[in-house]
Amino acid sequence: MARPKPWEVEDDLWAVIEPLLPRVERRARHPGRKRHPDRLVFQGILFVLHTGIAWEHLPQELGLGSG
Repeated sequence: MARPKPWEVEDDLWAVIEPLLPRVERRARHPGRKRHPDRLVFQGILFVLHTGIAWEHLPQELGLGSG
């Protein structure tokens, strides 16, 4: 089996982390831009911490790059 990347959050770990995050309801009147999924954002943060790159240089494959 392939070794997971250090920033990929497995389902077991996410089941522990997700309940700790606050629920954010979208406003009906001025909803603004749709949020990225919390799990993707968390993995993006872990990627930045692991690699040391700047947030704006995140690869598009992670679904969070600014490109």
